[in-house]
Amino acid sequence: MDAAFPLPRYLEIERDLQAKIASGAWVPGSRVPSEHELQAQYACSRMTVNKALSTLAKAGLVVRKRRSGSFVAMPKSQETILSIQDIKAEILGSGRAYRFEILSRTERRMSAEDALHLAVPAKGKVLAMSVLHFANGRPFVFEERLMNLAMVPSAASEPFTGAPPGTWLLNVVPWTNAEHVIQADLAGPLVAEKLGIARKAACLVIERRTWQGENTITWVRLTYPGERHQLTSHFRPGGSVGV
Repeated sequence: MDAAFPLPRYLEIERDLQAKIASGAWVPGSRVPSEHELQAQYACSRMTVNKALSTLAKAGLVVRKRRSGSFVAMPKSQETILSIQDIKAEILGSGRAYRFEILSRTERRMSAEDALHLAVPAKGKVLAMSVLHFANGRPFVFEERLMNLAMVPSAASEPFTGAPPGTWLLNVVPWTNAEHVIQADLAGPLVAEKLGIARKAACLVIERRTWQGENTITWVRLTYPGERHQLTSHFRPGGSVGV
């Protein structure tokens, strides 16, 4: 922002609070400081603080409760035909053993292709990862993921030893909306090798972006062996109840 055209004070505060949520400093469900506390911290009027919190509430990042205060919103599935599935929970919930392997991990300057996947300008850094998930020791899905480090800077130092990247993101980074693209594809050499299937075998591919407000958090491509996977959606008017 040009110094000659500074941001409105409420927007400066809103962005500072949003950064605390995105970085994981304020975890989902935690209490946001009261309006009086924020007023003292930022040396501004209560009206300015209220406007900043209202902006965060409209973006779905905080929940404001009468007489209780404001709280960081819990991650949740949106009212779409497809909800965001936690692969680890999905496999364990089916009674199968789960494990994952991180095949590659690279922190890099954002390329034009990265920016296209994330639907953002080509600037800043990304964390690029490929992960293989197993169910009962058998390859279940091959994951290719980009994380926008401007939105999740803590991902750069996260070892992902206890949980895969997707599970970690769902647990620590609130999101406000998502987009799924589902298509059929034929397995290329890399996918065929990792999933243990023949080249050009039919695959089910899900590409997804998630946002926090207007900012993209992550892009992921999930490739499943077509003969081993199907999508089932249970829904009702007004939203889905699961996939």
